[in-house]
Parts: sequence; C-alpha cells; structure tokens
Amino acid sequence: MLEEIGLPYEAHRIDTGNNETHTPEFLSLNPVGKIPAILDPDGPGGQPLALFESGAILLYLAEKTGRLLSADPAGRIETIQWVFFQMANVGPMFGQFGFFHKFVGKDYEDKRPFERYRAEAERLLNLLEMRLDGRSWIMGEDYSIADIALIGWIRHLVGYYGAGDLVGYTSMKNVPA
Repeated sequence: MLEEIGLPYEAHRIDTGNNETHTPEFLSLNPVGKIPAILDPDGPGGQPLALFESGAILLYLAEKTGRLLSADPAGRIETIQWVFFQMANVGPMFGQFGFFHKFVGKDYEDKRPFERYRAEAERLLNLLEMRLDGRSWIMGEDYSIADIALIGWIRHLVGYYGAGDLVGYTSMKNVPA
C-alpha cells in the first residue's frame, strides 16, 4: 500500500521466528504481537499514530491520502466490505489450508480438517472468480485497497503453499488475471 500511494516509509525487518514481535518495542506498536504494524509519525493532528491489523492499516492509509478508496459513499462501503471479506474469510481459510497442505496435513490420518479448509479455499476462490467476471479489479475498473488486501493471500496460496491445483486456481481465468 505504501508503495502504491507513494508515501515515504522506513521498513523494518521483524523476525517472527525469533519472537521479535514480542519485544517491548514491537508490542508498543501492536499489543497482539503480530505483523503487520506501522507507526505514522505524522498521524492525526500531527501526532504519531501506531496501527496494527492489515485492514485497519489499509483503510487508514486510504483515508489519509484519499487514494484507493472511492469517495462515493456506496463505492466506499462496498470496497470496505471486500476488505473485511478478506480479513474474515480469505486470510484465515487460506492460512489454515496452506498450513495443513504444506506443513502438517500428511501427518494427520484424519483428512477432514484438510478437506474442510481445501473446500472452503476453493469456494472463496470461486466467489472471487465470479466477482471478477467482466471486471479488471474487485471494484470494477478501480484498483483499490480490496485488491491489495486479497492479492497477497492469493499469491501466497498458489506460490508459497503450492496449492493452486488443489483449489482449481489453474482452471480459472479471472483470478489469475
């Protein structure tokens, strides 16, 4: 998002494997102890503002810059709805499915958890495939924070987790585009 809107930023590498999200410095930004988190030194009223949760960060940056979120009330709330769709559905389901597929699924004799997450990931991808039919982006011709929220999880599912074939990704035309 920061690259897309052109705001200057300073990235900091956080090693989650070494529990760097549990240091006092990081917890001052995000008491939950997870990534992402940002500190805007020029927040509301010129005061620093710490933010966590990717959806909240996307919404904040869009509102701060007036970019990637429609000013039209109906378009605005529809975009936010798709960001929440990612937060409540795509992220959790793709993450669980990817975890079972790449890391522990082969270790479980009971394949019901794996199949439950696989089927739900496939269902969610099919919803996105239908939404994108005849559209360039989730909101039509307007690239938005909804696309930013979704694209990373889709790429992660297919690339990092290597699960595209298991959820029908390779037979889709709209989502890959």
